[in-house]
Amino acid sequence: MSFREILQQQQRGLEFMGNVGVIGLHMVSGPLVGVAIGYGLDAWLDTGPWCKLIFLLVGIGAGFLNVYRDSRRLLDRMAREDARRKGRQEAGQAAEDGPAHGQPPATDAEQRHDRP
Repeated sequence: MSFREILQQQQRGLEFMGNVGVIGLHMVSGPLVGVAIGYGLDAWLDTGPWCKLIFLLVGIGAGFLNVYRDSRRLLDRMAREDARRKGRQEAGQAAEDGPAHGQPPATDAEQRHDRP
């Protein structure tokens, strides 16, 4: 493994850690924003705790929705990375093994990329 590949792998790891940190922030920020909006509306409309409760529930829902979306995005990205890594490994293995089973061996012209 070259130094450049090690740096790229570390960068991908840090990006994933950053995405996980954003998921945690969304869990907290949704309810906090909901309570802040409810508090402001309660003070303005003099409605007691009702706006706080309603907007707290809305904030919790928004937080969970954001967490779900971020998690799906992160899982899809991880699946693409794994598929890409598998494809590279299979391509390297196929190059070492020669022609795949069931395929005729390459002719001299195909090996030299000559066109008849």
